[in-house]
Amino acid sequence: MIATKPARLPRAGRVPAGRPRCAAYTFRMSTVAFIGGGNMAGALIGGLLQSGRPASSILVVEPVEAQRVKLLQTFGVVALPAAAPALSQAGIVVWAVKPQLFKEAAAPCAGRVSQALQLSVMAGIPSEAIVRATGSEAVVRAMPNTPALIGQGIAGLYARPAVTEAQKAEVQALLAPTGRTLWVQQEADLDAVTALSGSGPAYVFYVVEAMMAAAEKMGLSTEQGRELALATVAGAAALAQQSDESPAVLRERVTSKGGTTYAALTSLEKDGVRDAFVRALQAAQARARELGDEFGKA
Repeated sequence: MIATKPARLPRAGRVPAGRPRCAAYTFRMSTVAFIGGGNMAGALIGGLLQSGRPASSILVVEPVEAQRVKLLQTFGVVALPAAAPALSQAGIVVWAVKPQLFKEAAAPCAGRVSQALQLSVMAGIPSEAIVRATGSEAVVRAMPNTPALIGQGIAGLYARPAVTEAQKAEVQALLAPTGRTLWVQQEADLDAVTALSGSGPAYVFYVVEAMMAAAEKMGLSTEQGRELALATVAGAAALAQQSDESPAVLRERVTSKGGTTYAALTSLEKDGVRDAFVRALQAAQARARELGDEFGKA
């Protein structure tokens, strides 16, 4: 995953552009507690408020004062500088801290959250490590991506055996405002999800950068290159989603032998771009596995 600029968090009572409105919240009204109040937590909190959950039932533990003030002003939720007895009221605890800070953040919470469902949006922390840190076997791991901040993301999900169907439904309701979800049966599959969709937005931005650079070399302005590249990527993705045909068939339809697209794709194949791309995703998967081993140590 790459670092991104802080997103503008949605104000309570408003639906950000591109984010679908949600059905009224129907699950029990126990507290939802967020450990960490950054961008992903903000996206989820905004969605919960839009689906009917009162701000008073959302608690955030965030040690950075400026971020706490932002959460309070934007959402009106309860924002605390450190773990407190109120955590024991949580029916679900969302872990949204940086992976390297998980152990430090979990230590003061452990005795207060053992009865709650644990939802992790942290990369690399194995579910077994969350069980050890919290005392709860009910753990769901989610691997979201940054388009979740505008309601256009997709999250891979894995649930430990102790998680009930009702709890899975609760997780899906919580994540619905951020985009789509996809359940996997094996936790190890989340490493592939991380490589494909978790890190995926960076690959798309990389392609857009290259298209913009080519546009300038061909005489277009930076602004023209950006507009053309972004519209092309967005349009092609939308077409592929709406079509019943495979990306390969769609590609073939715009590739006339001897034409301009053929010339470009022939050049890409000659340079081994497809194989290089596959190797790149495999490298990301391997790194995700390494991080899991590192963060999962007792």
